[in-house]
Amino acid sequence: MTDRPVAGNQPAISEVDPESLTAWLAARGEPAYRAAQVLAGAHRPTATSLDDLTDLPRPLRGAVADAFRFSSIVGSHALVADGGLTAKAVHELADGQRIESVLMRYPARGKGIGRTTICISSQAGCAVGCPFCATGQAGFGRQLTAGEIVDQVLHWHRDPWLALGADWRPGGVRSHYNIVFMGMGEPLNNVDRVFHAVRLLNDPARLGIGARHITVSTSGVVPGIDRMIDELPQVNLAISLHAASDELRDELVPINRKWPIAEVVAAGQRFAARTRRRVSLEYVLIDGMNDAPAQAAGLAALASGWLCHVNLIPLNPTPGSRWSGTDAVGVRRFAATIEQAGVPVTVRDTRGREIEAACGQLHAQLAGRPIGTAVPMVPA
Repeated sequence: MTDRPVAGNQPAISEVDPESLTAWLAARGEPAYRAAQVLAGAHRPTATSLDDLTDLPRPLRGAVADAFRFSSIVGSHALVADGGLTAKAVHELADGQRIESVLMRYPARGKGIGRTTICISSQAGCAVGCPFCATGQAGFGRQLTAGEIVDQVLHWHRDPWLALGADWRPGGVRSHYNIVFMGMGEPLNNVDRVFHAVRLLNDPARLGIGARHITVSTSGVVPGIDRMIDELPQVNLAISLHAASDELRDELVPINRKWPIAEVVAAGQRFAARTRRRVSLEYVLIDGMNDAPAQAAGLAALASGWLCHVNLIPLNPTPGSRWSGTDAVGVRRFAATIEQAGVPVTVRDTRGREIEAACGQLHAQLAGRPIGTAVPMVPA
């Protein structure tokens, strides 16, 4: 499959590099500084079209709008749940590929400040092939461009119903605003474009999201983890482990056959030692599969003695799957084993079950159906 989108009549402004845009502007007699204005404006969360770039002369705005699309996303279908705190969208790209992103809001408690997390995709589909994941079952489409990655974040700022853009203010939401690469795809199998997207998201002239509020998740691509140490040391790392023995992980996370658990954990330890950033070990709990006491003890041993924490995630089952999530009693029992070993452990809040919020589920539900722009309400 190609790793580039099929070109339409207009390229998306988010996918145009500064050099090419500068040359395009120069051919029209415009100064070079206009390129920075156009790109910064196109990444402005409150902008809803290229016509909103009011620091450009009106004739130039018209020329830019004639030559470029405002977003690489050509249509979206979103569902809302949890009383408006959770929303999931399937986005259609110019070549017909579909990807997913999720918005999760967490209200303030007491005198604290609420926070917002956006989960985004790095590939159309995924080649890792984890059998419990709807994305893995769908197969691999292609790599996403950096622009297609960033446009998922901008979608949630610009959605008129959710109006996330209205919350965007310096010193406010930015301090409690997180981006996680935990949607469709394996980010470190698209490492160059993902790293470029992280730098765009972090750019203070654009969205300005702090590097420490961005998390890249991987199923265990060891060379990519080592590149993160050198190139993105302030960005958080999450490793999707899902098993404590190689025999079981070979089945649940097939990439383990290339980089087994010992190599993946060693890479995580290198990251923690070099960056002094705590690594998150993600563990989806599947009833009767990876939630036995021996797996809990093995995970506790793997996580002991270095800067990490364990994040337990009860499986959100996919339609037709033979597996289901561990029940609440089993989750508490598994977590207790980790805690007794002195390892920090959290249990992820399960959100959006009624809108197929697990990775790849809504995409599968809408397969073959046209994508609109409406945001249907789903009862919480």
